[in-house]
Amino acid sequence: MTPHDEAAPHVVLYVCVDRARVAPRGATQRARTEGHAYARERGLAIAEVVTDTYGEPDPARRRGWQRVRQLAQTGHVTAVLVRWPSTIAPEPAHELRHREVAWLHELGVRVRYTWAPLSSKGL
Repeated sequence: MTPHDEAAPHVVLYVCVDRARVAPRGATQRARTEGHAYARERGLAIAEVVTDTYGEPDPARRRGWQRVRQLAQTGHVTAVLVRWPSTIAPEPAHELRHREVAWLHELGVRVRYTWAPLSSKGL
């Protein structure tokens, strides 16, 4: 668990990246740093950082995403922070991403993208 301010809206930072051979931790660290900066700039408190290794296209089959769903379902978070849409599911499986985002929205949980070109559009 990441320490957080009790007054700030609680969010979960979800990190799912391909483990590159050259810099295996580089992408993960960038996603974490970017997510923390995004939250800090918007007054959000990261309740938990959840990670998965990229590979399984169906997020519902990933242990980390199952944790994200649990946090959303129990009302512990108001939003899920991800770097970009393919973090949830790769483009060839975009219908899985749409399924998960719709499910989260039904619970009142927003998905927010932390990558600057997407976050500046208010997505």
